[in-house]
Amino acid sequence: MKDIPAARQEIERIDTEIIRLLAARQECARIIGENKRLAGTNVFVPEREEELLRKLEKLAEGLEIPSANVRAIYREIISASVALQMQDLPVAYLGPEGTFTHQAARKNFGGSVNLIPMRTIGEIFEAVERGKAGYGVIPIENSNAGAVTGALDTLAESDLKIIAQIQLSVEQCLISRSPLEKITRVLSKDIGLAQCSQWLMRNLPNADLVPTDSTAAAVTEAARDANTAAIASSVAAEIHGVPVVEKSIQDRTENVTRFLVIGKKANPPCAAFEEKTSLVVSIKNEPGSLLGMLKPFSDRGINLVSIESRPSRKRAWEYLFFIDLIGSWDAPNIREAIAELERHCVFVKHLGSYPNLVSAS
Repeated sequence: MKDIPAARQEIERIDTEIIRLLAARQECARIIGENKRLAGTNVFVPEREEELLRKLEKLAEGLEIPSANVRAIYREIISASVALQMQDLPVAYLGPEGTFTHQAARKNFGGSVNLIPMRTIGEIFEAVERGKAGYGVIPIENSNAGAVTGALDTLAESDLKIIAQIQLSVEQCLISRSPLEKITRVLSKDIGLAQCSQWLMRNLPNADLVPTDSTAAAVTEAARDANTAAIASSVAAEIHGVPVVEKSIQDRTENVTRFLVIGKKANPPCAAFEEKTSLVVSIKNEPGSLLGMLKPFSDRGINLVSIESRPSRKRAWEYLFFIDLIGSWDAPNIREAIAELERHCVFVKHLGSYPNLVSAS
């Protein structure tokens, strides 16, 4: 058995080799990045990253390295490679720092990629469209409170594509400098207030509920006003130095928010994983139109996992339907369904196809 000095000397030798190998890996990543730019393809490829992480987890089996540790270590190694390939172009997210969108962006892109906060979802789209950010991360729906309607509306109007989804378990906290009985206002993102509506009715029935641009912005206001509370994450409370009054105030214990990564270029077809495709459809205002929208998918056994309607914002009582389905936009049965749909609808727009990865850790 080696003594401590001998073991430390071996660690130093191993670390020296790890650094040498990391440098060699970074050079390979740089070459790949140059080729991606020449080909005009996405730097961030979610399918490739997940495939690599699963291979590494399998290699670690039997070596007493937990798979969670493998993911954590290689998330940062991959993050350094993506940052190199993006050439310091940031990823825009709904800020400020400490929002759940910020946490989702960190989970997906790691700590090496430059993240830039935006005040609104519209500003995220604008940053990516104008090339000020390489990608954007936006909240799209919560498992209990439903869709983020502003994100849907902007997706319908933008030419950006969805290239990945991120799922994040959300614990909402009541954050304030005052005890419960002195709180007169509660601030949060509208969907944050919705996730905690029953708790608020029971515990703060007379408080004014005020929507804000983000959960972290609500915490900033709670730091200034002693009678104000914010609903946000414990991370945001820690960043802004405001105490957590109550933890886990969301109405349901299982509370997951889904986020989307948006970019200028659509993904190529994904071979390694099941894909999800998102599209938006406008139908004619006449009897049978809704059935006609669903029938092409039903006839071909295509699984529609989500349908959300929104006003078109063009004419009164005209609606858009946002559809998520399982399968690739390029799959023959889906192309046939879309072709049939286009003959009967006002328009059909592809929002993106991406790996249907569902981890919510």
